[in-house]
Amino acid sequence: MSIDELIATPEGKTLEFKRDLSSPKSLLKTLVAFANTAGGRVIVGMADDRRVIGVSDPLSSEERLCSLIADSIAPRLVPNVEMTTVDGRTLLVVEAFVSGLRPHYLKAEGPECGVYVRLGSTNRQADRELIAELRRSAEGTAFDEMPLPELTVDALDLEGAQGFFGTTRTLNEKALVTLKLLTRHQNRLVPTKGAVLLFGKERATYFPDAWVQCGRFVGKDKAHIFDHIDLDESLPRAVESIMLFLKKHAMRGADFTETRRKDIWSIPLTILREVVINAVVHADYSQRGAPARVAFFDDRIEVENPGILLPGMTVDDMKQGISKIRNPVIARVFRELHLIEQWGSGVKRVFREAAELGLPELQIIEIGMRLRFVVPLLKPVVAREEVGGARAFQRLESRLESRLESRLESRLAAKVLLALANAEYGKAALADQLGHKTVSGELHKQCKRLLEFGLIEMTVPEKPNSRLQRYRVTPKGRQLVRLSDAEITGA
Repeated sequence: MSIDELIATPEGKTLEFKRDLSSPKSLLKTLVAFANTAGGRVIVGMADDRRVIGVSDPLSSEERLCSLIADSIAPRLVPNVEMTTVDGRTLLVVEAFVSGLRPHYLKAEGPECGVYVRLGSTNRQADRELIAELRRSAEGTAFDEMPLPELTVDALDLEGAQGFFGTTRTLNEKALVTLKLLTRHQNRLVPTKGAVLLFGKERATYFPDAWVQCGRFVGKDKAHIFDHIDLDESLPRAVESIMLFLKKHAMRGADFTETRRKDIWSIPLTILREVVINAVVHADYSQRGAPARVAFFDDRIEVENPGILLPGMTVDDMKQGISKIRNPVIARVFRELHLIEQWGSGVKRVFREAAELGLPELQIIEIGMRLRFVVPLLKPVVAREEVGGARAFQRLESRLESRLESRLESRLAAKVLLALANAEYGKAALADQLGHKTVSGELHKQCKRLLEFGLIEMTVPEKPNSRLQRYRVTPKGRQLVRLSDAEITGA
């Protein structure tokens, strides 16, 4: 990019303008942030209104700037400093590249407080978790490949995991090592962090912030919430639960008669599924107090995951299909499960599909150490229409329940399967969800039948009578629900 093109470009993730060197700390922060994030250029000699004013003594200014950088930043940073002339005035162009020595920091603030990253056109101080992420990325180590040495293979729900893979892969020891669900640590095999995130029996114990918060809001802001759900389940299952929540609030004016075979959806489901999968796979699970969030507004849907873009990546790179994998273990499993088709193709494809549908432009925004994907809706889904949509969803659920009843030969069994498709419950909570005052003998019977059919499973199978026991749908049970859903909706 020529200097004329650069000065005509707005400030952003890889570009900043400075008037002079009178307050060098801000410039030094920017160079640290560039080196830690995606590289960039600082142009010195530009007024606030972006007029070219130049630097008064270019040679001495260049020498002073190089000394400041050498004395103020660690590890040592060696940017490219050049002088260039525009309209007879000299500018200093300082280019910092993504550094393999990151995290860089300001010496005066130290390695714990002096690390900065670039978000949009601003510099943000990195916290402890992000500093560790920067260090891991420079070393080529992924968070989800790291071992959990205090655990054994028994910490993984291998039966549930095998259900996702079906007959395509048998999860024996060799396969678990190949998928990096197990790794060798001090001469023994232990689960990786990715394995526990994907299939851990007690994943919330080790990753209490690895959950998803879904909300449907009235209007275009978060002033009034209409409905919400918190999802704390295995990552592949979380994708399905998020999509179910979005579908529930997307139905509008659909006519579910016996002659109608297709729903009227008010949201782009294919695009949203890709965006949700991208958020789940690329979230920074080392972040604390930062669950993934899905927010449904009248005019848009926002999908937000913890973690900024990996060093070297920009939003434009994402749009062009360039991809860097933050969580290779999770990504590999999602690819094996055919949830991901090809590395880097997803984001590029959703922009193309959005254009084909005539949607307003999709947005990708780095905000507050998080990445937000905004999917605008072609037509508003306003709050008053939500009542009709909920009724339509209730009619669909009623038909789905009837279809499952015919397969299971029990309406109660169908109700139990549908309830557990949305969340995990103990028997008392399940009875309450079904509107029963107590846990009846018939409920015990149908839960036992569903367990025998392999459609539901215990969360603590080794202790059937544990007070912590809950039940959840197996992949086989979820497949039955999907099959029945497809038969009545044509979806």
